[in-house]
Amino acid sequence: MLIERIMSKPVVTVTLDDTLRTVKQIFENAKFHHLLVVEKGKLYGVISDRDLLKSISPFIDTLQATAHDKFTLNKKVHQIMSRKPITLPPSADVYAAISLFNQHNISCIPIVNEKDAPVGIISWRDILRTIEVNHNKKLSRAK
Repeated sequence: MLIERIMSKPVVTVTLDDTLRTVKQIFENAKFHHLLVVEKGKLYGVISDRDLLKSISPFIDTLQATAHDKFTLNKKVHQIMSRKPITLPPSADVYAAISLFNQHNISCIPIVNEKDAPVGIISWRDILRTIEVNHNKKLSRAK
């Protein structure tokens, strides 16, 4: 099965100079865990919700938050993103993604075209969901 059939799209992106405040707002209003960092249409990095949580004060949004705590939201995406992400083209087979997940400590793979522009993203959850759906289809056909 090709990646393009199961990848999530469209992708949500931020720029190198967006603040962590922007990233936090996106994650608070979304049901995904990764943002792609894009500048002039080209992929430069990935930022996860875990990257964000490690980079901001744990007191944000609490009564104990000080001005210094709130200032952590002014950091820029390029300061905390994962650089040079491992990518795949949309024409890659799902087994190539599985192999990359097993070889590297990553939780998503940006899917890029020949110009390094992101066209989708895949996580291990997308693969598991596909396996489950295919399994359920086989079970219903067997009945």
